[in-house]
Amino acid sequence: MKPGRKRKLVDEVCGEWQVSIRRACEALEFDRSTYHYRSRRSDQAALEQRIREICHVRVRYGYRRIHVVLRREGWRHGQNKTRRVYRELGLQLRHKTPKRRVKAKLRDDRRPATRSNETWAMDFVHDQLATGRKLRVLTVVDIFSRFSPALEPRFTFRGTDVVEILERVCNEVGFPATIRVDQGTEFVSRDLDVWAYQRGVTLDFSRPGKPTDNAFIEAFNGRFREECLNAHWFLSLADAQEKVENWRKYYNEERPHGAIGNKPPILLQNRDGATSPPQ
Repeated sequence: MKPGRKRKLVDEVCGEWQVSIRRACEALEFDRSTYHYRSRRSDQAALEQRIREICHVRVRYGYRRIHVVLRREGWRHGQNKTRRVYRELGLQLRHKTPKRRVKAKLRDDRRPATRSNETWAMDFVHDQLATGRKLRVLTVVDIFSRFSPALEPRFTFRGTDVVEILERVCNEVGFPATIRVDQGTEFVSRDLDVWAYQRGVTLDFSRPGKPTDNAFIEAFNGRFREECLNAHWFLSLADAQEKVENWRKYYNEERPHGAIGNKPPILLQNRDGATSPPQ
């Protein structure tokens, strides 16, 4: 039985039977020093309130990422305290257990990226407006820095649309050496192939039916869906574009990323190292 519960029982015995605390503690086999002990720990109500506020806004944050946010705000307690309070408040994330586990074999010809703009990954995510109309979002992420140069929602995409978006963002952050894509219609189009050839960009296609060949974009898409798509209603295409762009800026400039030392991706985005298209 927890000390708090036993202390309450001692008080009840003293009140009902009109006996001293010493007699009540002896009867309940409860140490008197424990009964009289009062915690010297500072009030954690403010900490609990702040953790609730963070979880309310960032519904997919675990205690580790919450602790990073708290440290940025000036809190100086350890991670174990954040974890304890987080668990006491019942805020633990619940993960769906997979029905089966498959050991994926990674492609042997791919080496890890060593600088920004060396390798990008690109894919589509599907969603819908509040009216039920289907929506597609083009997602692009830099594998080294985890920086997302583009998140573009539209109703439909063609190869020319993908080229238009890539040309725009590459003029802002630089051209990548390689882009990892799947076998989607827009990615195997002649328009994207010609653009990649003219800009000196290599298109690295995943094997059919092997999403693990492009695991970085799959992980990014999961975070994007949990933290943005599932957290908002989109009333129109313009509304979706605004909310998605706000999340992209937050993801790049503020959100702590565990794979890069809990830093925001923009700190690893090396503008000086950006590749340029051939003249």
